[in-house]
Parts: sequence; C-alpha cells; structure tokens
Amino acid sequence: MTNEDPIVIVAAARTPLGRFQGALAPVPAPALGALALREVLQRAGIDAARVDEGFMGCVLPAGTGQAPARQAMRAAGVPDAAGATTVNKVCGSGMKAVMLAHDVLRAGSADVVLAGGMESMSNAPYLLAKARGGYRYGHDRLYDHAALDGLEDAYEAGRPMGDFGEAAAQAYGFDRVQQDAYAMRTLQRARDAVQGNVFAQEIVPVPVPGKGGDTLVAQDEIPLRVSPDRIPSLRPAFRADGTITAASASANADGAAALLLTRRSLAVRDGLPILAEIRAHATHSQEPAWYTTAPIPAIRKVLDRAGWQVGDVDLFEINEAFAVVAMAAAQDLGIAADRLNVHGGACALGHPIGATGARLLVTLIHALRQRGLTRGVAALCIGGGEATAMALELSGG
Repeated sequence: MTNEDPIVIVAAARTPLGRFQGALAPVPAPALGALALREVLQRAGIDAARVDEGFMGCVLPAGTGQAPARQAMRAAGVPDAAGATTVNKVCGSGMKAVMLAHDVLRAGSADVVLAGGMESMSNAPYLLAKARGGYRYGHDRLYDHAALDGLEDAYEAGRPMGDFGEAAAQAYGFDRVQQDAYAMRTLQRARDAVQGNVFAQEIVPVPVPGKGGDTLVAQDEIPLRVSPDRIPSLRPAFRADGTITAASASANADGAAALLLTRRSLAVRDGLPILAEIRAHATHSQEPAWYTTAPIPAIRKVLDRAGWQVGDVDLFEINEAFAVVAMAAAQDLGIAADRLNVHGGACALGHPIGATGARLLVTLIHALRQRGLTRGVAALCIGGGEATAMALELSGG
C-alpha cells in the first residue's frame, strides 16, 4: 500500500460523559465501549463481519474481567473471528488505539479496523496489594486503582498529576486568575454546546438500568452541574498555596468513544461515508515530571509530518488534563483561543482517561464539519512524560 491510498475514518461516535459516581456509574467500561462500537458500525452502514481487528483503550481494567476490548467487540456484535487488543497508554490510550489501527491498515494487515477507548472510573476498585501473600497481623494500605494506576506518578510514588501541573503553572507564570479565566471559558463553551445540542450528532445515548427500568442518558453530565460563579472561590486542589482548583483540573468521568477506519480505496469502492483522512500521527517522550509540556513537541512533530504550519490548522483539541496544559501549548505554539477546544474541554466535560484520546478525535471531526472547516489537530499529555498527536483532514480538503 502506498501513500496514494491513505487511511480514512468513516464513522465516529461517543457516549455522553458521566460524572464520577454519576449517571453512568452502573454501566461497566466494556458495555460503554460496546455502545460506541455498535454505533459506528451502524453509521458506516457496514456489516460487522467485515471487521478484521479492534483496538480499545482502557487504563483501569482491574475488575472489568478478562480482555475488556474483546468483551466490548463481542457485545457490539462483532464476530469472534475479529481480534481485539486492549491498549493502556494512560491518557493517550484512546488515541494510541487509533494510531495502531492506522498502522495496521497502512501495513496491509487488515482492511477494516475499529478503534477507540472506554473507561468507567466510577467502577475502578480498591486494591489490597499484600492479600495474595497473606496478612498475618496488623494494618496495611488499601490502594485506589484509579489513583495508583491512572492519576499518580510512578517515579515519585504518590505524587498526583496535579502537583506537576502546579510546577508547570509556576514555570509559565500562569497565576490563579489566568487559570480561573480559562476554566470559566471552557466551562461556558461546554455549557453552550450541551444546551445547544451541539454534541447530539456525535453522541450515542446510554441506557442505564434501574429499578424502574432503563433511563436513557443522552447529554454530558458535568457542565450543567457546575456553576461558573463558584470558580473564583474554590480552594486549591493540590497545594495549600496552589493555583489549580477543581475547575482548572479535569474531572474523573465515565464514557467511551469509537471510530471505524479503512483505506480510502476500499471506502470509495464500497460507498462508505468518508469523514476524515488521517494525515499524520506522532508521539513525543520526555522527562516524566514535565508530561504537561509534552504535547507541544508532539504537535510540532505531527505538523511537520503533515506538511502543515500552525496557521494551516482550523481547530485544535488539546486535552485539558489541567488548564495549564492547554494554556502552555497555546502560548508556545501561537494557537488563538477561538481555534482551541471550541466546545470546551476536559476541565468542563470530564476525562475518562482511557477514552479521552478517541473522544477528542470524535469531537474534532464533528466540530470541523459543523463549521465547514477542513483541518484539525488533536493532542494529549500522558503521565510518564509522553504525548500523542494526530492530524486530520476532512474529506474534500
């Protein structure tokens, strides 16, 4: 296969994002993933039997059962002949799944591939690290799977990701007022998008079981529950004298997102709807303590591979693990506010860590289509000092 037959996305959808211990808490991650996967198959109008392989991000698999990606694929109606791989690259898992799908197609090892991410942070269990060997006497620690394996540094044990965010804020001189202003802007954008049903085209509703039957959840849960007026009075979240609060940090959340990929020639031959072409993807790795700035060189790499400049890109989606991550990237790369996270980001919508990388791509595609625009870049910081980035160009661009 040559570059003349690029990899394209023919369908993209996501579930609404539920707040931690909120509306989606009764639904396990593989079930959320299955809903998104089934939806993209239906939107593409393709027989599930044509799927060769699937990749699904999931950072907190403990307690979900063996092979969560396989569970999601089977629950979505994909035949057993299709392989499934669960991807854990922390917050980049959902995007890495799409990158792997792209590369498998590029190598000619498959024709139709599903990719995405899923997470139920609400269902992440607590862990008894010494239970296997036995507790003879005395007290010991109970570990939070979400914190230990998702939200804390592995090299400075117990240090939360937000403390590194504080270091980035100091390095860039981003004070509390600036971060609050960013948080209020992203919240207002998310509230406007939810209230205006802007996300309706990308969301597949989730039926949540209850005593009186299923309740259908069709909107992101967090934005309308947060009052912008409270942001200036919130206490620092990570340091007593810190600048990051719950408003300028992403919220734990539940959700899933999925995309269906193939080669352009196959999509044209079979009349599949081509949404976007993957022009390039990139990974950057650096010192773990500075994961917050890793998206900057990752974006530079992906722009170089796509042959673009910052000014050639219509919209950027940069994950708001913390407001300072997007703020630093915008400052260093010269990204205008009206091109960055135009429908709000994780500070307002929530961050289901295994799903967000795919969610950004889904939201980016739909935002470009709604505005009649062509080129977009999505990127995420990743605990451990990494970042991923992907450049998309809509069909016809």
